[in-house]
Amino acid sequence: MTETARLEVGDKAPAFSLLDAEGKTVKLSDFKGRKVIVYFYPAAMTPGCTKQACDFRDSLAELNGAGIDVVGISPDKPEKLAKFTERDELTFPLLSDPDKKVLTEWGAYGEKKMYGKTVQGVIRSTFVVDANGKIEVAQYNVKATGHVAKLRRDIAV
Repeated sequence: MTETARLEVGDKAPAFSLLDAEGKTVKLSDFKGRKVIVYFYPAAMTPGCTKQACDFRDSLAELNGAGIDVVGISPDKPEKLAKFTERDELTFPLLSDPDKKVLTEWGAYGEKKMYGKTVQGVIRSTFVVDANGKIEVAQYNVKATGHVAKLRRDIAV
């Protein structure tokens, strides 16, 4: 399979409407007028994804104080997201994209290297969408550990 088209700074963020851990619909347009960090991760409850989610949770007060919301998206079903949210006391929405349509539109699903092999999967990616729905930061193949601190430096929060 070919490389998924990647989003660039200045692109319009692709709209989405996905279910959260409670089965409620969350849309990108819900965040209009505020900045939102949209991050894509491979799987709830795994060590790297847990570390990343907890880093976002621990930084949420500062991010929210700077007018920035956070939303995480993975292929997990809402039931698994609910367990993840409860287990790790996550305080921001986790959204379910089981058919990987949104992941693909954002360039966060496709070929990646894993243990030296090329596989199809979720490309750990983070975006900052500005108040007008444009991509302000686009980062692909981010590391689970230390990423949130780096992102906060990048956006001065």
